[in-house]
Amino acid sequence: MPYLTCRLDAGKLTGVVYHAGPLIGSTLLLMRLTLFQKDDCHLCDAALLVLAQAGVADFESVWIDDDAVLRGRYGLRVPVLHCEDDGAELDWPFEAGQVREWLIRGRGLQGCLDTLPR
Repeated sequence: MPYLTCRLDAGKLTGVVYHAGPLIGSTLLLMRLTLFQKDDCHLCDAALLVLAQAGVADFESVWIDDDAVLRGRYGLRVPVLHCEDDGAELDWPFEAGQVREWLIRGRGLQGCLDTLPR
């Protein structure tokens, strides 16, 4: 399964590497990601598959069903991938390539996009 790893130099993100081979060990993700979702949501289930295809293995799942504030913010938008570090959000629908591009673009690494398969 393809996956991304990120390089860190002196506490700063310096690169993202796309790996086409199988995941060996664990993926190093410097971004703290949250997937906002609902119970019994087929779109949320589809988003989980897309995140796996994109190589995003480390994220927190937050169910909005029992939280009025989160329901108000995300109720019609779920699933939503949220970056805790900068507040960026990616609304459904998204595909694996879009997730990888969003992760890279949001970190100022646009040059890495040319190396990713479409």
